[in-house]
Order: sequence, then structure tokens, then C-alpha cells
Amino acid sequence: MTVSGNKSHTASKKEILSSLKQVKLCVTLPSELSPAFLGRGVCVVVSDVQIDDKEFDIPQVDTPPTLESILNETDDEEESFILEDPFLLNIDNTDTHSYDTSSVASSDSGDRTHLKRKKKLPDSLSLHGSVIRLSLLKGISAQIVSAAVSAASNLIAVGTSHGLALIFDQNQALRLCLGSTAVGAQYGAISALSINNDCSRLLCGFAKGQITMWDLASGKLLRSITDAHPPGTAILHIKFTDDPTLAICNDSGGSVFELSFKRVMGVRTCESRCLFSGSKGEVCCIEPLHAKVDLRDHPITQYSLLAMASLTKILVIGLKPSLKVWMTFPYGRMDPSSVPLLAWHFVAVQNSVNPMLAFCRGDVVHFLLVKRDDTGAIHVTKQRQLHLHYDLINFTWINSRTAVLLDSVEKLHVIDRQTQEELETVEISEVQLVYNSSHFKSLATGGNVSEALALVGEKACYQSISSCGGQIFYLGTKSVHVMTLRSWRERVDHLLKQERLTDALALAWSFYEGKAKAVVGLTGDTSKRKAVIADRMVEILLHYTDRTLKKCPDQGKIQVMEQHFQDVVPVIVDYCLLLQRMDLLFNQIYDKMSENSVAKGIFLECLEPYILSDKLMGITAQVMKDLLLHFQDKNRLENLEACIVHMDITSLDIQQVVLLCWENRLYDAMIYVYNSGMNDFISPMEKLFKVIAPPLNAGKSLTVLNLFNVRVYENAFPLLFCSCCLAGRAYPLGDIPEDLVPLVKNQVFEFLIRLHSSEGSVDEEVYPYVRTLLHFDTREFLNVLALTFEDFKNDKQAVEYQQRIVDILLKVMVENSDFTPSQVGCLFTFLARQLAKPNNTLFVNRTLFDQVLEFLCSPDDDSRHSERQQVLLELLQAGGIVQFEESRLIQMAEKAEFYQICEFMYERQLRYDKIIGCYLRDPLRKEEVFNYIHNILSMPGYSAEEKQLVWQKALDHIEELLVLSPGKAADLAAIHFSEQIESIISNLQICGLEFDLSLLCLFYSREGINQDLLHLPPCISEQFIELLCQYSPDQVLETLKVLEYCRLEETIQITQKHQLHEASSYLLEKKGDIHGAFLVMLERLQSKLLMLTQDDETEPSLLENIKDTLMKTIALCQRNSHSLDQQQREALWFPLLEAMMSPQKSSGSSQCPYSECEYFALKSLTMQVLNNMAAFIALPSILQRILQDPVYGKGKLGEIQGLVLGMLDTFNYEQTLLETTTSLLNHDLHWSLCNLRASVTRGLTPKQDYCCICLQQYKRRQETADEIIVFSCGHLYHSLCLLSKECGMVTKGIMRWMCYKCNSSNKGGKLSENFSELKKGTAASLAQVRLMSSESVLDPQQIQAFDQLCRLNRGTSRLALLTELARGGRGGGGDKHGLLSVSHGDPATSSVFQNENFQLRLTPPPLAEE
Repeated sequence: MTVSGNKSHTASKKEILSSLKQVKLCVTLPSELSPAFLGRGVCVVVSDVQIDDKEFDIPQVDTPPTLESILNETDDEEESFILEDPFLLNIDNTDTHSYDTSSVASSDSGDRTHLKRKKKLPDSLSLHGSVIRLSLLKGISAQIVSAAVSAASNLIAVGTSHGLALIFDQNQALRLCLGSTAVGAQYGAISALSINNDCSRLLCGFAKGQITMWDLASGKLLRSITDAHPPGTAILHIKFTDDPTLAICNDSGGSVFELSFKRVMGVRTCESRCLFSGSKGEVCCIEPLHAKVDLRDHPITQYSLLAMASLTKILVIGLKPSLKVWMTFPYGRMDPSSVPLLAWHFVAVQNSVNPMLAFCRGDVVHFLLVKRDDTGAIHVTKQRQLHLHYDLINFTWINSRTAVLLDSVEKLHVIDRQTQEELETVEISEVQLVYNSSHFKSLATGGNVSEALALVGEKACYQSISSCGGQIFYLGTKSVHVMTLRSWRERVDHLLKQERLTDALALAWSFYEGKAKAVVGLTGDTSKRKAVIADRMVEILLHYTDRTLKKCPDQGKIQVMEQHFQDVVPVIVDYCLLLQRMDLLFNQIYDKMSENSVAKGIFLECLEPYILSDKLMGITAQVMKDLLLHFQDKNRLENLEACIVHMDITSLDIQQVVLLCWENRLYDAMIYVYNSGMNDFISPMEKLFKVIAPPLNAGKSLTVLNLFNVRVYENAFPLLFCSCCLAGRAYPLGDIPEDLVPLVKNQVFEFLIRLHSSEGSVDEEVYPYVRTLLHFDTREFLNVLALTFEDFKNDKQAVEYQQRIVDILLKVMVENSDFTPSQVGCLFTFLARQLAKPNNTLFVNRTLFDQVLEFLCSPDDDSRHSERQQVLLELLQAGGIVQFEESRLIQMAEKAEFYQICEFMYERQLRYDKIIGCYLRDPLRKEEVFNYIHNILSMPGYSAEEKQLVWQKALDHIEELLVLSPGKAADLAAIHFSEQIESIISNLQICGLEFDLSLLCLFYSREGINQDLLHLPPCISEQFIELLCQYSPDQVLETLKVLEYCRLEETIQITQKHQLHEASSYLLEKKGDIHGAFLVMLERLQSKLLMLTQDDETEPSLLENIKDTLMKTIALCQRNSHSLDQQQREALWFPLLEAMMSPQKSSGSSQCPYSECEYFALKSLTMQVLNNMAAFIALPSILQRILQDPVYGKGKLGEIQGLVLGMLDTFNYEQTLLETTTSLLNHDLHWSLCNLRASVTRGLTPKQDYCCICLQQYKRRQETADEIIVFSCGHLYHSLCLLSKECGMVTKGIMRWMCYKCNSSNKGGKLSENFSELKKGTAASLAQVRLMSSESVLDPQQIQAFDQLCRLNRGTSRLALLTELARGGRGGGGDKHGLLSVSHGDPATSSVFQNENFQLRLTPPPLAEE
């Protein structure tokens, strides 16, 4: 505890001037400057200020702000720091977008070359605009160099390396200079500062560990504390809590102390208490929880929470009412050089306000929400983490939703906490931020800190950054900067200054919708906020319009001017519609645009998409008039028509629009005006039929194109209009009012069934409107009537209407020859559907259907055969069949060759066999008969009798089917007629190629050879083989391999006749004539080699053919060499070798017929022959045979030098392989035996000390014959107990035991079966007997363990070899037992060494252990 007097230590004028010189020196030498900001947390403290509402023009607040808005706003009760001193510097404020920035520069590197490397930052994100404003505090920065004094209330303090604390007011004037150079020489530099809430006290921490307290009102030194913490450590942090008598300090030893200030009998004292010892982990950051004035009554403030960050974890403790740790949180893996950061702020979550702690170390920010429950306990809840791509060195809350982050390369990142969206990035390297590295290294006291803390201190800047009242202050080596959030109006104006009007409107609209982030300056309820923003947006829109007109190019191409306005006008229209300011759009803005003819035209054209999307329904009369004239002048009539039908009818000049529509044939718009404006649905139809009638009367085949000459519609125009009216829909869009729907339907029907038109001529035919629509599109018109009939109510009037319309249709179409058969068929199909309805009330004379049948089946025009058949089929399918006599219908359909009609009728009568004839007689559908027959015979749902009739019918027409499609017929025969194929083939009377193809296809289905045909008589098979030799020789060999019944001699003659050498060789080999088969292949090989010598230019395919033939010949020799003796083997291999070597004998002469490539290819093939024959012919015999050749026997060995050397290399390789294999086997055997011996000699541990049968201790009685037996499963028995349960058996003089409990539970008590296995040596338990024979014997369970051990190698060859070796060791006598006590049969019959597939998987030999 330290007691200080009341003597004032305010510096004199001389000392102040001296200190200012020292500050100037510190600026020049930045490593000596050690400033720290003051305030709530770090640097700045703003005192209470009385603000005059009238002076500052502050409006009255009608609606009190919410708690959320209070948290998001800056501190309104605290006046922002004045950014400049107008008496010293008369320069406008600068921000991040109006001045150059430099690269990263810190106080530890005073290199002035950083200032030369300047660059222009990219503009901020257009989505949010410029969120922050970074400004230079020019007054303070200038006074660090030249002194100036002025009085004010708000304070900022800067500590110097000479121990002086400079206090500035809100005008950036020096107010106090606390301390003296003498104290600075004794205490060192100021390393930490803190001011209490009411700005009455200042705490200074020094680099040598001392702490001083100052009275900021009088400038007196109140306390000088020297023993609050261990000596020799610097003060890293010192912070007041909300309790002015309580402060926290953190030293370079990593310890945290609580300082309690008291005044007893006029004497000021300080009591120190250690909260955290640096020996348990060094703390390098502390942050007490501070609450605003309006949150001082929050229940959590009574705990006086303190967050501490060590190098490995963070802690949250409560100082009141007693010291308690509420939470610890480890960091996990992180960069040891990263800086731990802490920051508190009150936030609103789920309708309650609670403090949130943000902490991070590295690139992950954790958010912890701290709550207090009803019992008084504090709960900490993890919130969503923020993952970054950069390391942080500072984290500062600017309000409850927005945080400002500083990364290790000195870039500021503004982050929205809830969405984790990055709003803006600003580089502040030009600030040349001051780092606190020297204090973390405790250089003033000798540098007695840990390496970890010194490493963190490289990037520590805790005392150089402070936040207060929505402002963040940054201390640089030569200047002080302040960062604030721009108000919403400033953000918009900032974009306007950059002439980014579109971005400014988008940002303003985000404010209007309430979706913007980091919003400052908007107060009141939602409606008032929107009104303020809307007024500002209107100003921007008017300014945007003026600017667009002003910047329009006066000269140049018209396209450039149009593009200029096309980029702007849609934006203006968009925001006017969003703001619902049609008055602004069509009055002020349109008036301005009308001054420029190009702008006026583009404005009118830009209205089109909004009208078509129904976003713009009403337009003023003047604008609508101009719109019509403009589109008419531009000849954009289709666009004009589309706009009219979307407009509100009240905004249209009906007379002008109707006249325009008739002149330009805008029928959609005309109908819309008549229907919507006058509720007249008949007048437009009368006018439209006048347009349609002339070309129809002329007999033209109308399309919509020649109806309207210049315009193409997707559907029939008048028909659509009628259908919409009859369905109660307005044309072309919308619905008819419900009260008008019945009236409109009646009017339309009365109009359609008029006997004559109103202005018809004398010779006009009756019912002109129905006739016109039928001629136009019969099918669609009848569909419209069918839908209308569905909507009719079943009353007398509706029935009369339906019958009347049907009578009119029959009169018009049946009594008139102008309609095609298709049109007539459509009518009767329509009638058939109506008559087939259960509630039908229509009457149609049946004679008319007979007339239609005669009309369709007795045509005069054969070209419409398929059309008439399709029409009749639709009529029958629609229910019209009940109107006809079926026998007469079938007779007429067959006469007219309507086979689809016949099929329809036969199917109704279930006469499926008759349908086959329909398919065969129909030239268009003959190929479909195969699928039909297959479906009938395969699919369920048909009776056996029906299937039999179809089967017999198909069999009767099988020859016709084969001629039609041999492949499909073969598939059908293979599936459904496999037993009748022999008779089918014998009955085939087709000669020549057709018979051959039919037979081939019978044998070959789509899935290959028909397996059902492999058992046919040999004569048919031989005939089939001969056909294959003629038409598909490539498939002969594969067919012979699967064909069972064929005579070899006859088949060999067939293949030799067609010179199919491989097939002949296969048959000879199958016959047993190996030599003959070899000679065939050898002859083919020699012929190809001869071709190689004769051709001047050898094709690459010839060498491939030689190689293929040689490989097949070698395979033939290999397959049969095992069953031949030595002489017979030589008779195969030596001629093959001679055949390959003979072409190479002339290679040494000057007239060699081979190229170098061919020579090496032949040499390679010869080596393959030698390598393959070496497995069957002894090497000396091969060499002797080669040397016996007259050519090589006379000393010409140089030609075969390569062959001999190759053989020697093969021998050396095989010798090395044998040695390596032997070494590996020996090592594996030794390793396996060692492990086996270790497992056999390993003792067993019983699970209990009593017998599992008698349940008595194993020492129950002393009987010499009673032995203790323990199994590997852990069960223990007496030998007599096992014998009583028949679990012991003598085999070959040795007692074999079996675990009773395991076998009775696993095998269900079948001990007899287990004993049979025991006799075979496959029992499952390993037992150790106390009195056993001295011989080493393997129990069956030991055998099982050995098998598992062998499987570890995962090599079947090693396991087999070890088993063979174990058998060999057991081959001595009956009394001697080898490694295995299991008999597997005769080794000679199952040895792996005699297996031809025996292989070894080699691995590198192991290193020898010393």
C-alpha cells in the first residue's frame, strides 16, 4: 500500500515548453514515443457536456427510441471530438477516399521511405457505400509539434516517453501537462493510461512499474503507487471499472491485480490484491465490463465482471460481491505470435439486453453472450463464430451491431455482427500506428519477460487504439486519427460527390427498406424514417434527371444519345414506382425529359416493360397520348397493342384508341377497349367476322398469317375470342365480371347461331358465323363447344341450346360438300362423345352415322386413306361404335383396307389371332407384328385358349415372318417356338440367299447364339456352319466352341474348304490330332512370313497378324505340352522356332528384305518363342539344335548372338529369383516359428479360482490323479470333472481335452459332434495340463492360433509353404509329433509345389538385426 501527499505536481510553464520539445523529439524518433489513449477501455474519455437544443437545431422527439436503437446509436450525450482546429489549420476534413495511403509503417520502423510508396485505394463497396470516415485530428497532430493552449471539457490524453501526460480538450488544444521530466527519468515512459467515468481522475502506468493518479480538475498528483505489483515489471494495462474506487492493472509478468482506492482520515491509500498470477499463465489483455449510464441498473453490473486473456485461454471473473470465476475458454491451436483481443458491449438478443464478449486470437472471433438468471447465477452462451481470412491485432465495437477490425497489415474491416458481412475495408498504414512492443518486452526493466509474451508484443497495439461515443481514435507516430461511422445522409452524399447516383439511390432504398447495415442518424418510428428518406430520394431523382439532361452529348450519333438515356431512365422509373410517386414521374420528371426529344422517346419506350408486368397500370392522359403517337411513329404497333391491353381503361382516350386500332388492325387492343370500356362483346365479333368472311368465301385455306396479312398469331384469333367469352374469361387477359358471365355467354351463343349476318348479301348461306368457324378450325371450334357444354346447367334452356347447336352443325356440314372427310369425322366424333355421356339429352339420327360410314369407307380420293381411317378410328374410340352394326363395319373396313379399324374391332371381340393378319396386310405396320405376337404370348391377362390361337396363327405364318424380317423372326422363334425349329427349318421352301439368311437368323438371335438350337441334328448344324463360313467367317470359331452336336470330320472338311485355319486347327485339336492342328497353324504362320519377305512396303497390320498367329500357335503348344513326351514336344517347338529363325538367316546379307523395324520385331517374337519353349524343352537341347543348323554350325554364331545372350539373361534372372525366394522363405519360416514358440510357451490366466463344473476351489482335495486344466478361454476345470462330462479323449497316446462350458454353450451341448471334430484335430480350445508329457505338442486351438498368425502375412503362398514344411517335419514316426497335430491327408496329393499356378509375391529382404 502506498500513501501519497496532496502536493501539486502540475508542471510549470518552463517544464511544459521543455516537454513539448521532448514530444517533438519523440515524433522524430518514433521508437522513443510511447503514447496511450485514455477513456472507457483504452484511450478517449468524453465528459458530460450541456448542449443547447436551439443552438444546435435539435428537433423534438415525438416517439421515444427503442432500446435496440439506443444500442446501435452513438452516444448522443457525448459530443464528438472536433476534427480540426480552425485557428491553426483551415483545411477540409479528409477521409479514406480523398487522400493517398502508404504501406504499413509502425513505430518500431522509422523508415521514411514508406511514405514514398503510395497508392490509391479502390472505392468502397457499392452495396453499402462508404460506411466509415477516417479523419486526421489536425489540431492535436499540429500541437505535438508546436504548442497551443485552449480550454474545453472533453479530454484526450497522450503519454510520452519522458513520463509526461498531455491532456487535450475537444478543440484539440493542450489543457494540462501532468508530471515532470524528473519523474519521467525515475519512472520511465508512460505505458498505460485510464480515466474514470466522470473524468475526474487519471491513472498512469509506467514502463518501470509505478502507477500515479491525477486530479484532472486541478492537475494535482493524488497518489503515487510503487508496490501494487512485483517490482521489475512494466504496466501493460491499467483500467478503471465502473466503480471509481476500483481499478485493474496488468504487468509484464502476466499477473493481474485489483487496486482499491480509499481515503481514511484525509489520507489517500491504495490496497492491492492479486487476481491472477503470471506463474499460472501470462495474461496480456484485460477488459472490465463498462455500462452506459442508462444501463447502470442492469442486474449484471453488480458483479463487476472482468475478462482476462492469457496466452492459452480467456477467463471471465466477477470482482463483486466476492471473487469468482464464471467461465474459462481455451483458444485451441493458434499462431503463437497472434495477439489476444477482448471487447465488451451490450447487445439486444431475444428482446433482452445483455453484455456480449468478443474475443479472438488469430483469425477466428468468438462471441459469448453473458446472462444472469433468476437465481443470480451467470450463464455464458456461445454465439456464432466469425471466421476470417486474416489475423487481427485489434477488435473494437462501434455499436451493438457493428465492429471494426484491424488486421496485421493495418487494414480496417467494418463487420456487421449479425450477418457477418464485411461492409467496408480501409487501409490505414499512413497512420503509422504505434506498437507497444517495448513494454511487452519490458526493456525499461531489463527485458525479464518470457519469449511467448515478447512474441505477442511484436504486434500489440492495445494502448494506441481507443473507442468512445461511436468514435475510434488511432495514435500514430506523428499524428492522431479518428474514425467514425458516417450518418446515413453522409453515406448517400459521399456517393453523390463521386457522381455515383445509381449507387446512392440503391443505398438510400436499402435505408428505406430497413435492410442497410451500420445505420446512424435515423430516429423516430418507421413511417417517419421512410418519409425522411423518401424526401431525400426525390431530391436525388430530380438531381439525377437534371444531370442526365445536362451531360447528354450534344453532337454525335443518335445511338450514343439513346444509349445515354437508356442507362438512366429505367433507374428513375424504378425508384419512382418503388416510392409510389407517380406524380413525380409523370409531372416533374416527364416535363424535364420532354425538353429533349431523344430523352422523351426513350422515357416513353422505357415505360413498356413496367406496363406489361402490371407494375404501371395508370398513366396521365397527356403521357398516354404521347405514348400512342410515339409508338405509332416508330411503327411499333405490336408493342403498343401489348401495352394497351395492360392499361387501366380509365386512363385511355377510348375514341382515339379505337380509331388507332381499326386503322392498324390491332384487334387485341380493340376487343379489350370494347369489352372493358363499354361491356360490348358482340360488336368486335361482328367486325372480326367481316374480316374473315371474304377469304373464306373465296375457298382459301386460311392460316392466321393470311387472315391478317401482316401479323402472325400462335392460335386462331376469332376462335380464341369466342372460347374466352364462352368460358367466362376476358380476352386477351383477365376475367369477365361474375355478374356479366351468364349474359355474355347467352349473347355469344345467340350471335353464333344467327341465321344471317346483319349486313349479309342476298346469296349468303345460312348460319354464316358457325360456318366460318368450322371452316377456320373445325376441331378447335368443336372442342370449344364441348367445354361449353360441360359448363351448361341441366335446365330446359341449356338443353335447347345444345340441341339447336347440334342441329345447326349437322345441317351445315352434312348437307354441304365443302368440308373434308377429316372435318366431317371431327363433327361425328364430337357427337359420339356427347352421345356417350351418361346424362346425354341430345338426339342424332342414326342414319347420319351410316352416311358418315359410307362417306369415309367409300372415298373418291385415295390420297386421304390414312386421314379417313384415323378419323373413323377416333369416332369409334369416342363411343360412336354403338351407332354401327359391327359385322357391317368390319366388312366395310376390310374393303377399304382400314386395318386399324379391323384391329380395333377384333380386339373388342377378343379375336387376337385375327389381328396378326391385319398387321401382315398393313404395309405401314408389318414390322409391328413381331412385338404384338410376343406381347400376347408373354404378358398376363390373356387366357390359355387365346394364347394358343395366337401361337398357332404365328406358326402358320412363320415362313412369311421370316421373309419379312429374318432377325426378328429368329428372336420370336427362339423364345416361343424353340421346340418347333427343326420342323420349321425342314418346311422352309425358300431357295437361295433368303433361305440362307433365314437359317442364319434362326441360329443367331439378338443376344448371340440361340442356345435352344445347339441340340439340332448334325446335318443342320453342319449346314449352319457352312453358311457361317460363307457370310460370317469371323463367328465360326466362337460358334464351334459352343456347338455340341456336329461331326468333326465333316466339319473339318467344311472349314478346310473355306480355308479357315484357326477353326480347322481347333477341330483337329478337339479330335486329338495335336500335330495336325499344329501343322495348320504353322502353315498359316509361314505363309504370312513369306508375305513379309515378298512385299516391298509392309503394312503395319501384317506384323500384327504375324504376332497374333504366333501367339495362338504358342498357346496351342503350351496347352498340349503337358500331355506329350519329350520327343513329341520337340516335334512341336523346334519347327516353330525354325519357322521364326529362317527369315532372319538372310538378315546379314546386303540384300536383306527387311527394314530395321521388321528385323527387331522378328527378333522379339523369336525371343518369345524361346522363353515359352524353355519351360518344356531343356536349355542344352535348344542350344544343340541351334548349333546343328548348317548355317550356324560353320561359325556364323554372330547372327544368333542376341538370342543366346537373351537365354543366358533369362537363366540369370531365374537363378536370382530362386535365391531370393529361398532367402525369403527361410526368413519367414524363422519368424513364424519364433512367434509360434512364443505363443505356445505363453502362460494362461484363469478367470476364476474354482472349477466351472463342480464350482469348488481348484485345491479341493489332494488326489494324485486329479489334474488342473486351464483353457485359453480362461475356464478352469478338474480333470476328473471333465472326464465325468466326457470332455477328454485319448488319441495316439495323448489325452485331448475340450472346454465343457464353451462347447456346450456354442454348440448347444452336442459334445459327440465336437469329439468327432476332436478326432479330426479341429477342436477349439487350448489347454495346459499341470502333469503332461515333456514333448512339445500342439493342441487344436494352438493350430487355430497358428493359422491366424499365418494370415497376418496376407500371402497364400507363405501359408501354404509353412503348412508343407510342418507336414514334412511330421513325416518321421508315429510317436514323434511335429509342429501341427492335425492330419490333412496325403501331402503328395495336395502339395502347393505341384500346383501349376504356384506363385510367390516377393518383398525386399528384411534388415539383419544386430
